[in-house]
Amino acid sequence: MFTGIVEELGALESITTNGDSARLRIRGPLVTSDAGHGDSISVNGVCLTVTDFVRGEYFDADVMAETLDRTALGALGPQAPVNLERAMRADARFGGHIVQGHVDGTGAVISRVEHEHWHVVRISLPAGLSRYVVEKGSITVSGTSLTVSAVSEPDSADPWLEISLIPTTLTDTILGGLATGDPVNLEVDVLAKYVERLLGGRGGRSH
Repeated sequence: MFTGIVEELGALESITTNGDSARLRIRGPLVTSDAGHGDSISVNGVCLTVTDFVRGEYFDADVMAETLDRTALGALGPQAPVNLERAMRADARFGGHIVQGHVDGTGAVISRVEHEHWHVVRISLPAGLSRYVVEKGSITVSGTSLTVSAVSEPDSADPWLEISLIPTTLTDTILGGLATGDPVNLEVDVLAKYVERLLGGRGGRSH
């Protein structure tokens, strides 16, 4: 489990394809400082398993072609910056929200408005995810825990959400470099999905 608090801006050194899978080599001195085989590291919000590493330098992770197709990882090229976070320790502070590293879908940057001290970014939202997103709720965008500052109407034909990025987020995550059209990984608040499931089940029994 993760919290969506990005620890480090790393870089994708290489992608080596092998049929229906690929091996990623990702440079991240901080997240590999205490790495071990089988550890989980979030890469742009995707939970990946460490298969090889050099401490303080890089780690390798194997991914299926489906992961590349269904997340924004497949759009990355060599030396692309990536958000990195190690799995949360049981005795650590919980600074963000519950993040599983299981991407629910991808969106794309629709617009970006730059203010003096913050930027407002509007992102397209897959229709199937819009019901889980509420204003002032939590959303994970490419591994970064953020608060939804605005959201489209529930019946919108083209749903979207907005996030407001403070200077720290702009400089310490990949979100600062997003341009119109760029894809992002989205993970909705898992608690919303559990609530929907429980209420649906209860309603079915009651009626």
